[in-house]
Amino acid sequence: MPKIKLDIAGIRRLPLTHTATIPEEYLDAMGHMNVAWYTHLFSVAMGGIFKQLGLTWEVMEKHHGGSFALEAHVRYLSEVRIGQAIEIHTRFLARTEKRFHAMHYMFNEDKQDVSATFEAVGAYIDMRTRRMAVMPSDVGQPLDALIAQHAELDWPSGECGVMQA
Repeated sequence: MPKIKLDIAGIRRLPLTHTATIPEEYLDAMGHMNVAWYTHLFSVAMGGIFKQLGLTWEVMEKHHGGSFALEAHVRYLSEVRIGQAIEIHTRFLARTEKRFHAMHYMFNEDKQDVSATFEAVGAYIDMRTRRMAVMPSDVGQPLDALIAQHAELDWPSGECGVMQA
């Protein structure tokens, strides 16, 4: 896996979508946070960015909509220990009429570094059919605005290069 150079200052200017202090129950046999909890924390962050964009459960229910994860790629860059404080920041890369592509960055406040990245492709779902569907405009427009803002960033996202919306 090639080493990725991330812009820590740039990452910390992205929307803050979740914070946590890692509890004892996240500990594994290696003495650090178990890999399962990374996915959990990044999932909570996805909910956080949707809420910040106004994509609440009420908006989704109005359209009988939801979102499903389609693909994910995690990079573990440095270990996270019990008691350490983390922030997750989110960058949207692209979307189609049915799918979206985002990056989450886990910043370890105690170590002042990026401990992990989580690249995700998700889909808008019609919950009546449980199939992908075209995003209604009041769902797609906030994503489009954030994607346009993030497209102006002058630093590489660190994406793996094989995933796309």
